[in-house]
Amino acid sequence: MKDNRLSKMLAIGAISALALTTAVAQETTTITKSTDPATGTTTTESATTTSVGTIAAAPASDYISFRTTTTAEPVKYYYTKSTTIVDPTGRTVEWSAVRPDMPATVYYVNEGDRMIVRKVVLTRPVSEVIEKKETTTTTTTRP
Repeated sequence: MKDNRLSKMLAIGAISALALTTAVAQETTTITKSTDPATGTTTTESATTTSVGTIAAAPASDYISFRTTTTAEPVKYYYTKSTTIVDPTGRTVEWSAVRPDMPATVYYVNEGDRMIVRKVVLTRPVSEVIEKKETTTTTTTRP
């Protein structure tokens, strides 16, 4: 009886942790519009929003597919020439080094119906993610 109760408590704890992780994975952004009474000009300010998850597919021509949880549908985040990708130590990484299933944090802003990526921070160094293969060749001489 106690084993059954313990397993139920562990299952509820795991589900709660997953729900909390999903809720924290994406922060909201605030857009502030203000009008200068003297000049009448309207200023729009938007804060950068972050998403934590994994890259779902290799970068396409102008976007990356990113998913916040393993069960979530991938979302398109569009990048520009000014988008930077860095590893955890802060070194710049080329787009060609980005692979599917790489954990990352995406910093973006909403522009219309698109999410424009400003910066991608990889959670692990690229060298740990890319599989290294070595081949050895043995030469034998015959008399």
